[in-house]
Amino acid sequence: MNLRTLRAFVEVVRQGGFSQAAEVVSLTQSTVSKAVKTLEDELGTPLLNRLGHRNELTAAGEIAYRRALVLLAEHNDLVAEINDLRGLKRGVLRIGLPPVGCGVLFATMFATYRSRYPDIDIELTEYGSKKLRECLEAGEVDLAALLLPVDEGFDYQPVRNEPLIAVLPISHPLARRKRIDFTDLADSPFILFEAGFALNAKILTACERKGVTPKVTARSGQIDFIVDLVAAGLGVAFLPRMLAHKHQHAGIALIPLDEPHTDWHIALAWRASAHLPPAALAWLELASEHADSTGHPV
Repeated sequence: MNLRTLRAFVEVVRQGGFSQAAEVVSLTQSTVSKAVKTLEDELGTPLLNRLGHRNELTAAGEIAYRRALVLLAEHNDLVAEINDLRGLKRGVLRIGLPPVGCGVLFATMFATYRSRYPDIDIELTEYGSKKLRECLEAGEVDLAALLLPVDEGFDYQPVRNEPLIAVLPISHPLARRKRIDFTDLADSPFILFEAGFALNAKILTACERKGVTPKVTARSGQIDFIVDLVAAGLGVAFLPRMLAHKHQHAGIALIPLDEPHTDWHIALAWRASAHLPPAALAWLELASEHADSTGHPV
């Protein structure tokens, strides 16, 4: 059993198939398939049920997947501690960011970081919140930007707290309201982000509290496209305030959402048990500086 084999198995589970995993680990599909078969032979039991184009974990596979995440994380921690000896002249910043809002939040920070530490390599991973949490747990990234509250076992540093804004077509009968809530929008179709985006859960949980069951008419991971769909009259959407104002144009109306517990509160998170390398600590320090210079987080 070796780490390369474990990594291939983990990615087959995470990506949902052998071909997708092969792309992530930069191996051929047949090599990934052989790696999983080798692991099954070593453990003496099947780890995956192959159902057509789908793969499901067996009971033994569940155990192997959980243990593999721990072993891979420990290996990454070992490498990080050794790299500490080299200081910030060399090293890698491994950071995971969600697609929503990160350009606005972190683009300037990346430029500052690069100018301060030109020899630090930056490995950027972009996923929705669910996959980012898995990457953190596996030690594949040192830091990840997640919505609060974070899961038990993670520590975090707040980055920014933004209220949600309802984005309505300018022709919507409620487009001139001062504030709006989900009860007001019960009959309007919703445009949400793709599955795996934590903001969806906040919106749907708040709707449930109000007894509203929204009709979801479209999903996308692209803010520009979501706003264009709203302007075309397909439905209403919800964005953090800073992103809503950045994408404002004549075809939409922006109305503050009067709903508790729906703020977009993003933080930089890491495993509580992890050894953070100097490159990651320097990023956290830079995030604090940005907060100090503006009077509020990033």
